Amino acid sequence: MQMVEHPWGIAVFGAASVKAMPDLVRVRFKISRTERTPAEAFEASRTAVRAVRAVLREHGVSDGDVQSSRLDLKTATEYVDGTTRVIGYLCHAGFAVESRALDDVEPMLVDVVAAGANEIEGVDFDVSAKRELRAGARQKAMAAARAKAELYADSAGVRLGAVLHVEDVDADSPHAQRYRTHASATADALEANLAPGHVIVSAAAIVGYAIARD
Repeated sequence: MQMVEHPWGIAVFGAASVKAMPDLVRVRFKISRTERTPAEAFEASRTAVRAVRAVLREHGVSDGDVQSSRLDLKTATEYVDGTTRVIGYLCHAGFAVESRALDDVEPMLVDVVAAGANEIEGVDFDVSAKRELRAGARQKAMAAARAKAELYADSAGVRLGAVLHVEDVDADSPHAQRYRTHASATADALEANLAPGHVIVSAAAIVGYAIARD
């Protein structure tokens, strides 16, 4: 049986989430070309890169919103009948594109693939005001922690005192999930996590309170 060696007050975990409609999207994809020689692989990749950049401009994506890697080259092999043999050279370039035209994501992806992109790595929707949303979630997490601490104090027949300790917790970390298993998430956090088409921004904190001494 665990005993508290140095009792000092009430410690609680508070969590909250806020939801918002996304206003930007980040798309990650690659262009990969395998050819007989390095020169042919580089040329085929450069041709596809130029075509993809032209398509992105046609969709209103500025060059400043496009990050691309340098062309990378490696030997391409295949394994047949217990033997590995060289089949050519693989050249690829990665792209990360940010756009605020959410309704244009599907047509843009169709055109990007048609222009030469052959590896779609991810499509992530986000909000530009994430810092402000995170601040709001932290305020709600602190309010949730205080409400829980007041409930414990009232149930114990004592009065809640000053805040002694605040520890920020990554709301998506395993550490936070361990606390969530004890039903520590607030109702609005649970509701937000089920909201389709929204970006969820969460925050959590461990807060320690003193017990007031009259």
